[in-house]
Amino acid sequence: MAWGKKKAGRKEPLFGLPAALADLRLTAADRVPGGGDDKPKKPAKSSAKRKSEEAGDEPPPRERKAQASRSGAKRRAKSGGGFGLGRLVYWGAVLSLWGVIAVIGVVIYVGAHLPPIQSLEIPKRPPTIQIVGIDGSMLAQRGEMAGANIALKDLPPYLPKAFIAIEDRRFYSHFGIDPVGILRALVTNVMHRGVSQGGSTLTQQLAKNLFLTQERTMQRKLQEAELAIWLERKHSKDEILELYLNRVYFGSGAYGVEAAAQKYFGKSARSVTVAEAAMLAGLVKSPSRLAPNRNPEGAEARAQIVLAAMADAKFITDAQAQASIGHPSYNVKPAGAGTVNYVADWIGEVLDDLVGQIDESIKVETTIDPKLQGVAEAAIIDELAAKSVKFNVSQGALVAMTPDGAVRAMVGGRNYSESQYNRAVTARRQPGSSFKPFVYLTALEQGLTPDTMRQDAPIEVKGWKPENYTHEYFGAVTLTQALAMSLNTVAIRLGLEVGPKNVVRTAHRLGISSKLEPNASIALGTSEVSVVELVGAYAPFANGGFAVAPHVVTRIRTLSGKLLYMRQPEERSQVIDPRYVGMMNTMMRETLISGTAKKAEIPGWPAAGKTGTSQDYRDAWFIGYTANLVTGVWLGNDDNSPTKKATGGGLPVEVWSRFMKTAHEGVPVANLPSSPGGWGLSNLAQAASQVSPPTPAAPGPAPVGNGGYRPPPPTRANVRPEPAAGLDGWLMDRLFGGNR
Repeated sequence: MAWGKKKAGRKEPLFGLPAALADLRLTAADRVPGGGDDKPKKPAKSSAKRKSEEAGDEPPPRERKAQASRSGAKRRAKSGGGFGLGRLVYWGAVLSLWGVIAVIGVVIYVGAHLPPIQSLEIPKRPPTIQIVGIDGSMLAQRGEMAGANIALKDLPPYLPKAFIAIEDRRFYSHFGIDPVGILRALVTNVMHRGVSQGGSTLTQQLAKNLFLTQERTMQRKLQEAELAIWLERKHSKDEILELYLNRVYFGSGAYGVEAAAQKYFGKSARSVTVAEAAMLAGLVKSPSRLAPNRNPEGAEARAQIVLAAMADAKFITDAQAQASIGHPSYNVKPAGAGTVNYVADWIGEVLDDLVGQIDESIKVETTIDPKLQGVAEAAIIDELAAKSVKFNVSQGALVAMTPDGAVRAMVGGRNYSESQYNRAVTARRQPGSSFKPFVYLTALEQGLTPDTMRQDAPIEVKGWKPENYTHEYFGAVTLTQALAMSLNTVAIRLGLEVGPKNVVRTAHRLGISSKLEPNASIALGTSEVSVVELVGAYAPFANGGFAVAPHVVTRIRTLSGKLLYMRQPEERSQVIDPRYVGMMNTMMRETLISGTAKKAEIPGWPAAGKTGTSQDYRDAWFIGYTANLVTGVWLGNDDNSPTKKATGGGLPVEVWSRFMKTAHEGVPVANLPSSPGGWGLSNLAQAASQVSPPTPAAPGPAPVGNGGYRPPPPTRANVRPEPAAGLDGWLMDRLFGGNR
């Protein structure tokens, strides 16, 4: 084989793609003509091709395809609008489908957060607590004040129509949701650039009131819409309207048209006038702001809008609307902020202990005398109005109870609407000298007597130097004189003599429940107590020595009459020996005759008591009693700031006297308990003081209002009784004007 020649070899067969490409060759027609020109030149048509085209022969397949492609592109370019509409319809359908899916998802989500199906029933009315006085009259209501359900057919026809006219004109034509109303409200709100109109139907409002909260969220609005549709499926239109009228809130704690009519007009909803119906319908928009007992002008203006809407809807004539607007017949009751609400609050605190959980409306019968409650309220309010600035006293409290503990009147402050803090029950204040009877009772129980002598002189206890109010000292005085004049040094000496712990035990035995510190100052009332417990602890002096539990509830029934609670008579527990009861009454009677409570008087009635003034004149007290009533008065300031020398013998005695005089009018006179078998001449003194003596013909001691004779004030020179004379001689001086 010669070099340079390619050796012939075996030619292998080819398969697949290589085999297909093996015979592929470029012809001259396929090559790019020209010598390096970038743009290919269009080849000249041969004469034969031109002839064939002229003759109508079809072009080759390759050329046909190219021509079809170019013509289709031209057609698509010319018909571009048709292609865009098709795509719009397509994507619109897709978006609509996703929108439906989203709406279904939202409905499912909102429905999943609705209350459980088993709870989607018309709930019972919340329980109402009716509180009545000893005479059966209504004092107050607690809970959500709801009137009785009234059937739609029993209401005047213009009453429900007033609500439809102003709240839901298309009520009888929509399915629970009113798209027209929503659109109208939306347009109105946009035009006013704010929320000036709502789109909720009456059914939606009912759904919210029955099942939902008042929060303003999108989820709550969607739930409201679903529940409205559910209500429309479950109930007829009239049933929904009746439910709405009996459940909607009208302000001032009133739920339902019956409660609102009773609250504002003092009548049943069956008897309201057109003007009154319009006012009730107008309250729904903003019940707290438009309540007629708080904003009568706003309520009337809103009522006029409702009347115009009723006339526009042809529910009433224009003449009826004008007559109601021109001559409104509103008889709105004043807002209830009386002090009896302090009693109602106290009752609310003890109800759970008496009857437990309340699941239906009840009536609570109490020991409160409405007449005495009004007198007590006026006494506190009027005295403070006249003298609160002069003495820098802002608040007061009064508790009056029978000797067996039944509370007849309670005032917890001067204005319940401004402050609901109950100063008669909740507040703890220093009683001052009104605590001293427990010290003197302890001394009597340890063998002393009212005529026992003790020294009124300066005293020092571990660096503490208590003084008398007048900074005077009278030397040797009896216990009766010391208590009547409220001598601090004698009380301190006596407390240390009998033992502070024994004094605390005596106070707790009589009814004081607050914690008391057994120190030297306990004799001056430095441990804090409440008004109601201090008055209750004085009650044994008025009832012969028996402990009492202050109480106000006698019976609790359901509105259907079922008895839930009845107060049972308590077993009488003797906490003071009758001998000492008589001695204490004799001593504390002298407080009203010649002591610190000389201004206190109840003509014809024997009375006793004790004043009290705490340190720096922060608290002023007087607890006084007869055989008919035990009444305590406290005056001071909530922030514990000092008054301008307000003492127990001043304002508290004036309030007490004003109340007790009225409370005892027409009541048969009764004596305070005395020592059995007589004690000295105390019984004689007590009997003489019960009857006003005749005017003396000759000059002598001046009579006092409660029948006794006022002794001359003790001085260092005339302290009575002298040791030799004893208490009998001292009483003879006061009864018969002796010169001893």
